[in-house]
Amino acid sequence: MLPIISFVGKSGTGKTTFLVRVVAELKRRGWRVAVVKHDVHGFDIDQPGKDSWRMAQAGADAVLISGPNKFALIHQVARERTIDELAALVAGDVDILLTEGYKRGPKPKVEISRAMVSQELLCTADELVALVTDQTFPDRPDLDAVPRFALNDAAGVADLLTTYIEAVKG
Repeated sequence: MLPIISFVGKSGTGKTTFLVRVVAELKRRGWRVAVVKHDVHGFDIDQPGKDSWRMAQAGADAVLISGPNKFALIHQVARERTIDELAALVAGDVDILLTEGYKRGPKPKVEISRAMVSQELLCTADELVALVTDQTFPDRPDLDAVPRFALNDAAGVADLLTTYIEAVKG
């Protein structure tokens, strides 16, 4: 089973910056890491005028771009894929899948919370494996058992995720 953790937080809290640091720390430790960036607004990675864009414009349902060091798949879909469906695509190649987003998804979460953005959390305590924050939540005793990390403690979160990977992988 592939361990999956979602990094969530309100806009402007530094989710991407923190997740980049965690990925770098996990890679430094030798783990193979996949990341899914959830974009609820839709996205387009293909460049107008490029060969792959022209193939998609011609009606191709899937376009693959392959080179000696990486490949990309651009696939038209009728519905958004679930985290588990995306995980199945990389399961044999990585040790952990981290997502940025999926705040309402079913996977365990690390919430990034910054006082200057909001004093309210998105998640309930039972959804969280960790809280990365610069504030306390005295009115939330349910959070007492949730591990807390400072906004610059990517190594601490990587320690927690290493334990999680090892527990899931057995």
